Amino acid sequence: MMEKEEEVDGNQRAGQEGTMDLPLPDPGPVKEDVLSFSCDQCDKETVHKIAQLLNPGLAGACVDNTTGLFRGPATVAVLIRKEMVDYITPRSETFVAETMAQGDGNADPAEEASDDPADIVSDIVDEFARSKRNFFSRVSAWILSDSREDKIDDFVQEMETNAFWPMDRREVIAETLLRNVDFKNAYHCSMKFESEQQLAEHRDSCGFRIAECTNDGCRVKFSAAHREKHDAECPFKILPCEQKCPESIMRREMDRHCITVCPMKLMNCPFYQIGCQSAFPQCTLEKHCEEFLHSHLLYVLQVIHKQEASEEEMEQRAQLLEKSECQKELSEALDVRSLTMAVKEQEAKMKKLERDLSIAS
Repeated sequence: MMEKEEEVDGNQRAGQEGTMDLPLPDPGPVKEDVLSFSCDQCDKETVHKIAQLLNPGLAGACVDNTTGLFRGPATVAVLIRKEMVDYITPRSETFVAETMAQGDGNADPAEEASDDPADIVSDIVDEFARSKRNFFSRVSAWILSDSREDKIDDFVQEMETNAFWPMDRREVIAETLLRNVDFKNAYHCSMKFESEQQLAEHRDSCGFRIAECTNDGCRVKFSAAHREKHDAECPFKILPCEQKCPESIMRREMDRHCITVCPMKLMNCPFYQIGCQSAFPQCTLEKHCEEFLHSHLLYVLQVIHKQEASEEEMEQRAQLLEKSECQKELSEALDVRSLTMAVKEQEAKMKKLERDLSIAS
C-alpha cells in the first residue's frame, strides 16, 4: 500500500517536473516606446486666440462672484485665477472624450463636436465662470444686464493695463489647452522621433514652426503652414492697383487710393448734369471731351438757346462750331462753364462776321 502511494506521488512529481520543463515561447525583448522626442510646436495664431479668451473669462468669473457684495472683482482675482487654471487644464483633457461619448451613437461624434480649439476652450472657460456665480448672480437678472457686460469689460481693461495676467503667461497655458483639445491634430504637431537630432531636423521644416512676415512694416508671426493665408490678407503687402493704374499700393491703403488719387478712378462726365451719361477713368477726361465734343456742343447749345432753335438748327450750329478755327479751344473745354463761354464767344464772332458780310454785300 505504501509502495503504491509512493508510486502515485512519484508519478505526480514527475508530471509536475515534466510540465515545468516544457520549453516556453521566447517573448523576445520588451519593446519600449523609443519615440521619446516629441515636437511641441503649435499654431501660434490659435494659441494667441485661446490666450485672449482667458482674461474675459476670468473677469466674468470675478465679477459674478462678487456681485451684490461689498468688495470688487480685484479682491478675488488672484484666487480665482488659480482655480480657473486648475479647472480648465484637466477639464480640457476630458472635455473632447466626454463630448464624443455623449454624441448620437448613429452619428460620428467627431463630426458633431467643434474641431476649433478656441471654440472648445471658450466652452470650458464659460463652464468655469458659471460655477463661480454667487447666489445673487443666480437669482437676479444681473446675468442679462448691460451693466454686467460693462463691468466685465472694465475689469478686463484694468487687468490688461496692470499686466495682471501677461499675454506670454497666458499663451503658455493656451498651448497646453490646445494640445489637449485638438483631437484632429490640426493645430499642433504630434510628430515623435527617436533622437534629439531627428527632432532638431524636423523643427526646421515643421509646418507649425514660427515664421515672420517679410512685408515691410508687418511684425506678425504665424505658423509656417499659414504663410500663404497671411500673405493673402497682410495689410502691408504691396499690390498692383486694383483699378490698373501704374502704381503699386500697400493693401491697407488700396481703398483710399482707389477712391481719391488713383488716375483710373471712375468719374461721371462733367457734362452729366446737362445730358452726357458717360462714366470713365478720370485720367481719360481730356480724351473723352475731345471724342464727344459734338454731343457736348449739342447739350450746351440746348442750354444756351433753349426753345429758340429746332434740333436741326442745333445740329447745324454744332457742325459749324466744330469746323471753326476755335475747334481746338472747344475740345479743351473740360466742363459746362468753360464750354458754354467758348461757344458764346465763338457764336458772337460768327454773328459779327455775318453782319459784316451782309453790310459788304
